Amino acid sequence: MTRNLRFRSIESRIVTLFLVLVVALQLIGLLVIQRGIDNNARLAIGAELNNGTKVFHRLLEQNAQSLRFGARLLARDTAFVAAIGNNDEGDRATIESALENSGRRIQASLSMLISDQRKITATTNRAQSAALEKMALSMLDAAEATDGAIGIAIVEHRPFQIVAMPVKAPITIGWIVMTFPIDRQLASDMREISALHTTVLTRDQQGRWLQAGSTFAAPSAQELLEELQALGPTASALPFDVTVESDQYSARLMPIGVDDGQTASVLLARSIDEATAEYRRLERWLVGLALAGIAISVLVIVFTAKRIAHPIGELVTTAKRLEGGDYNTPIDSTREDEIGQLANAFDAMREGISKREQEIRRLAYWDTLTNLPNRAQFVLLLNDALLEARRRGEALFVLIMDLDRFKHVNDVMGHSFGDALLRQVAGRLQLLLANRRQSSAQVARLGGDEFAVLLPAASTAAALAMAAEILQALETPLSLEEQTVDLGAGLGIAGYPDHADVGETLLSMAEVAMYAAKQRNDGAVIYDAAMDKSSAQSLSLLTELRNAVERNELRLHVQPKISLATGMVVGMESLVRWMHPERGNVFPDEFIPFAEQTGFIRVLTRWVMEKSAELCGELAAQGHHLKVSVNLSTRDLMDQDLPVMFADLLARHKLMPGSFCLEITESAIMDDPVRAQHTLERLSAMGLDLSIDDFGTGYSSLAYLKRLPVNELKIDKSFVLNMEKDEGDTKIVRSTIDLGHNMGLRVVAEGIESEAVWRLLAELGCDQGQGYFMSRPIAGDQMIAWLEKWQAPANLVATAAGSEAAIDS
Repeated sequence: MTRNLRFRSIESRIVTLFLVLVVALQLIGLLVIQRGIDNNARLAIGAELNNGTKVFHRLLEQNAQSLRFGARLLARDTAFVAAIGNNDEGDRATIESALENSGRRIQASLSMLISDQRKITATTNRAQSAALEKMALSMLDAAEATDGAIGIAIVEHRPFQIVAMPVKAPITIGWIVMTFPIDRQLASDMREISALHTTVLTRDQQGRWLQAGSTFAAPSAQELLEELQALGPTASALPFDVTVESDQYSARLMPIGVDDGQTASVLLARSIDEATAEYRRLERWLVGLALAGIAISVLVIVFTAKRIAHPIGELVTTAKRLEGGDYNTPIDSTREDEIGQLANAFDAMREGISKREQEIRRLAYWDTLTNLPNRAQFVLLLNDALLEARRRGEALFVLIMDLDRFKHVNDVMGHSFGDALLRQVAGRLQLLLANRRQSSAQVARLGGDEFAVLLPAASTAAALAMAAEILQALETPLSLEEQTVDLGAGLGIAGYPDHADVGETLLSMAEVAMYAAKQRNDGAVIYDAAMDKSSAQSLSLLTELRNAVERNELRLHVQPKISLATGMVVGMESLVRWMHPERGNVFPDEFIPFAEQTGFIRVLTRWVMEKSAELCGELAAQGHHLKVSVNLSTRDLMDQDLPVMFADLLARHKLMPGSFCLEITESAIMDDPVRAQHTLERLSAMGLDLSIDDFGTGYSSLAYLKRLPVNELKIDKSFVLNMEKDEGDTKIVRSTIDLGHNMGLRVVAEGIESEAVWRLLAELGCDQGQGYFMSRPIAGDQMIAWLEKWQAPANLVATAAGSEAAIDS
């Protein structure tokens, strides 16, 4: 009876209830975390294996390209082709020597020549040639059709990459065949690049697995073969588990080729114990923390239950905090320290992964179309070369080339044809540098049809000679898809120390010289300050512009955008002003075109974006949720990293994508419609509004504009200013409004400078407007004060509302 009463006491109920609750919460939390850790570890391993297959395919592709390049060089060697044509014993020795030397240079295991009678006439390894003869002969037709063919062959249970290249003079007089072993060396290369064990395997016609090279030790590799044999069909491209010397691995089998019933594959394996070591250590910490928490909770509950009066409130508060997930709230000092350290560890892990991913994206410096360095990497290479040139007291030169008539070819033949053409041009430039054995020279694609060549330790004569060779190489017509295309080029040259000692400035000067070359049709032109009307002032202006950003001389101004129907402020357009310490206020017309010409517009655009985001956040904090419009130039629109920059901007300032509207002119879009549309689609998918600025002043195709993911049309002020006096302008504005609304777009009018124009636009159904009648551009820090004072003319708003009602009825 006493025990029953004791159990019913408040003390026993509190102890029992909270003890069960704490233990249950801890156990459930541990189970959920453990399940999440296991899933995350498996997903991470699966991602590593998936990336590993791509990396290995890339290694194979690099080897194949090396073979193809070596074979192509040999096949086009004049002496080698002549030796094949003579076909006597003395030339046979020459052929065999050339095969051996060429194969040695690219580390090929076999080089052989097949005659036009499809017989092996020369080889560096007769035994291997005999084994590969059937495979090689089967590739000849494909090599003939595509100027080279690549395949996988298996000889004595060992896989090889094999390439066949026709020798033409000008008809095909033979084929060069080269092979590269896929063995332990390639597996070791893969192991160095990734954390994956790599094993090269073959499977014969009886289904037996044989090893051709592995990063596992010999006993482990043999054990892996036995387990793989036991798995049978279970082993596939999907991840599966294997055990090697008591260590468990997650593996993935990747077929790389089939030859005469035999299969060549690569097995990628990741140690599960290694991959989950950190997770297991984390699990032990969590278990320890849970046990400590339970023990501390029991002590606190018992102590609180005994005190009755004070503990109940403490326990209720603690339970609510636990229910809300606030595990940083301490129960005692020990628990606070451990949970705080654990939270910091998780946060540090998250930040570390985020920084590494950003670093990986930042280091993506290769042009995917031509496999040449892109503009970002070329600037880095140029800056490094400038440092070396200063140290050694040498000169260097930059050559920038822009193709003639490429845009016309692109429009007529299509962008896929244009891309293939750019790849051929890149190949010619690479071949030219390779033939000159100019190991330190670098070629890059800056964007569009612009290419650049860096010549360290060169003289003016050497730069001119290189320019002449490039132009001569382009004089030979390009053949593609049974089409022959003649492409010339304008080529500009600038050098250090004659012209500039800063990489970006040197590039800008080379571009100026290139434009001069295209205008004069002179081929190659060396930069001269006289090419610009105000060259010295322009260079000074570029330096001052850079200093203006660093010294905070730029100012953000905004012009409000008003709903013509309600008179409410719905947005603002961002504008940049330059308060020069000596010149005073520098008008945008004086520096914006120059910034676009030199490429500095990208820096200005990012400055405006940053300041606009800050102002947008400040306005939102005061309850003013306005959409801010920012202008993009042609160079901004061609920047493929623009969407990534916007994502980072929005995340840092905690803004929704709908807070921004990006304004693009028709001419900027039509400079490269396909790339512009690709960039606009990525921005639109993020949720950003897009606007066509100065609509009606360009020459764009309405059929093309229909496909653009835009949300807004802005009528150019040249049509709005004289609407009340010029009936023609009124008709143009009415047609533009109707067109925009029919396309589902809002329409904004610029240049409203009178009450009559506001009223006329409202009657025509125009959605929004901006102009001096509402407000001139004002400083960004004055926007809040202006918003508090703004009142739309009552008669205009009433008239607009009445017009809308009449239209609706």
